[in-house]
Amino acid sequence: MARIGIITCANATQDLGCSSVVCLADLRKRKGFFAAYPVEEPLELVGIMSCPGCPTLAGFDKFLQRVRGLTEFRVGAIHLSTCMKYLCPFQEKYQTLLADAFPKISIVKGTHAEHLEPAKFRELVQGLFSQPRRTMIDLIVSG
Repeated sequence: MARIGIITCANATQDLGCSSVVCLADLRKRKGFFAAYPVEEPLELVGIMSCPGCPTLAGFDKFLQRVRGLTEFRVGAIHLSTCMKYLCPFQEKYQTLLADAFPKISIVKGTHAEHLEPAKFRELVQGLFSQPRRTMIDLIVSG
């Protein structure tokens, strides 16, 4: 049985409301990056979590502490979500940290099938982050 953990992008999940539905659907259907597992091998999702956000001084340590929440439950593979693959400027560093800290765990860059070209996906996500939205400050200032 393949025991899988998924790490998603905090910006995508927390700021943009991604619920990882497509990642989970492709896991169930063995599509995207989950198609690489042998058909006869059952897949078990052990856990899914977001990264701690873009690193600050302790960001990489926070990342490894968070991942420990998966590794303590015997995952055999950790997938960095497709949004991390497309968007995260630290993905290579995360991949290296994981490989060094957990050498017996496979690190896979991607989850669901890629429906858009990376440049187009990044452009669309940037548009989501850049659109004006109301915040508590707007409520307070407008009286």
